[in-house]
Amino acid sequence: MGAVFMTDRGKVRQHNEDSGGVFYNGHGSRLAVVADGMGGHRAGDVASTMAIKQLQEYWERSEQIGTPDEAQKWMMEQVSKINERLYEHSNHHEECKGMGTTLVAVICTDTFCTIGHIGDSRCYILNENGFSQLTEDHSLVNELVRSGQISKEDAEHHPRKNILLRALGTAEQVAVDVKSIEIEQGDFLLLCSDGLSNKVSDEKLKEILLADSSLNEKGERLIHLANELGGEDNITVIIVDFANESG
Repeated sequence: MGAVFMTDRGKVRQHNEDSGGVFYNGHGSRLAVVADGMGGHRAGDVASTMAIKQLQEYWERSEQIGTPDEAQKWMMEQVSKINERLYEHSNHHEECKGMGTTLVAVICTDTFCTIGHIGDSRCYILNENGFSQLTEDHSLVNELVRSGQISKEDAEHHPRKNILLRALGTAEQVAVDVKSIEIEQGDFLLLCSDGLSNKVSDEKLKEILLADSSLNEKGERLIHLANELGGEDNITVIIVDFANESG
C-alpha cells in the first residue's frame, strides 16, 4: 500500500484553508484525511488545521483496529470529540465565530476501508468495477439533485453550489456519515477537497489514476489540471494505492 498527500493554494485564494495528511498508528495502520475549512479572517484554516491535528493525535495513540465495526465506532467517537472542540473554540474566540470545516477521513487496512465524512470533500474508489464516488455531498445543491428539483448538469453551475448543510464545528453536535467497504489489491482511493472535484471531471480523474506513472506524478497532474481549469479554490489530494509500497 502506498499513499501520497498534496495541497495547493490554487491561483486565486490568498491563503490555503485546506489541511490534510496520511498518518500511522503504532500498529502500522493508515489514516488518510482531508479537511476544507470555512469562516472569515482565516478562521477556516484554524478549523481545518485543528481538526487534522486532533485526528492525527487520536489516531497515533489508537488501539489496533481489526474489524469494520471497530473502525466505525472509532471514527464516530473521535469525530464527535473533535466537533465539540471546534465548536467550543469558536464560541470562546470572537475571530473564529462560525468557523467550520469539511472532513473526509479513511481508515485503510489491507482488507477493508472505513470512511467518515461531513461536508463536500469527497472520497472516490477506482477498482475492477470502475470509478465511483463513495461519499454523498452534504450540500444544498446535492439535496436539490437528490430530490429531483435540478439535474446533475444544473448543479455544476448552480449559484449556491458552495452552501453546505453539514460541517464540522458549526453546531454542538454533528452527524458523521460512516461506511466500510472491502478493498482488493490494485484498488485506488482518491480523497479530495472541492477545489479538485469542482474542476476535474470523473472521466479525467479516472484517466489520471490509471496512468502509468508514480503516485507523486498522479497527484501533481491532478493539482496542475485543477489550476489550469481556473484554480479558484484551494486544492487538496490524497491518493492511496493498494498495490504499491511507495509513491
